[in-house]
Amino acid sequence: MKKLPSPVSLPSLSKYVSAPALLHQVRQAFEQVPDPRRYGQQFSLPDVLMSGLAVFGLKYPSLLKFDEQRNESTIRANLKALYGVELAPCDTQLRAVLDRVDPAELRTPFVRIHQRLDQKHFLEEFLFLGSCLISIDGTGQFSSTRVHCPECCVRHHRHGEIGYYHQLLGAVMVHPDQAQVLPLFPEAITYQDGATKNDCEMNASKRLLPQLRKAFPDWPLRVVEDSLSANGPHLKLLKELNIGYIISVKPDGQESLFSEVDQCRVRGETSEFEDLGTDGILRGYRWINQIPLNKSHPDILVNFLDYWEIRDGKEFNFS
Repeated sequence: MKKLPSPVSLPSLSKYVSAPALLHQVRQAFEQVPDPRRYGQQFSLPDVLMSGLAVFGLKYPSLLKFDEQRNESTIRANLKALYGVELAPCDTQLRAVLDRVDPAELRTPFVRIHQRLDQKHFLEEFLFLGSCLISIDGTGQFSSTRVHCPECCVRHHRHGEIGYYHQLLGAVMVHPDQAQVLPLFPEAITYQDGATKNDCEMNASKRLLPQLRKAFPDWPLRVVEDSLSANGPHLKLLKELNIGYIISVKPDGQESLFSEVDQCRVRGETSEFEDLGTDGILRGYRWINQIPLNKSHPDILVNFLDYWEIRDGKEFNFS
């Protein structure tokens, strides 16, 4: 990723980023996914995968609604023209086939599309502070007290009811001046084979981050994460992978860090200033570099920034 002297115009990229072009690239990648079924199936695996994608692309509220309309002439024409689907499966068949596909096999379209965008210098419009900012956070996908599978995480409620759920750890490329975000491949948060505890965001990040670095070895990555990630093992992993970070922290979760900052401030070792903007908002900044993360990991030195705004008599803090 070398910075171009001038931005790339979107019209010149239309043949790469238009909906038909992107769907064609996805289709090509899906054609390389190993089919876990035996030969002679009614529906090809690429058709099944593209049908699943069409449920989202055509904004169907459910698989059942897709099933009800998949054979209508207009829908069949769209499926054929945009998604290359000759014959779409019903919702039961769609679930049965997709359940057998390894989610890791579906990373290829994400990687290929972003590699192509990188080759065409489109991603340089997303560089910020010399890096690609990757926002990482967990999100829920499914929750039920009745329907579940072997990979569901389990939650025991106080009243005795058992809940089953699926989550994923999402990763998207962001930029403060860009309205769009570019999704990278996610990592499923599911019950792991041989595990005695539920999977979690931290465990999922241990799987996701090395895969992101492997997929994009030359990208200057910098993750943007919440305070859950401000821990020694996670920061060591980021350093090993040569991935920078911007992590929000809170006093109640990082007492040692904030105590160290307060002591540095008393000793006059922090830099600080405030500025009253023309909009009437008072903005303040305090920072100090190379201080220990916490008492458990004094060898991990971090740069700390505290930012506050005072507007309409209320103070807002970001650290």
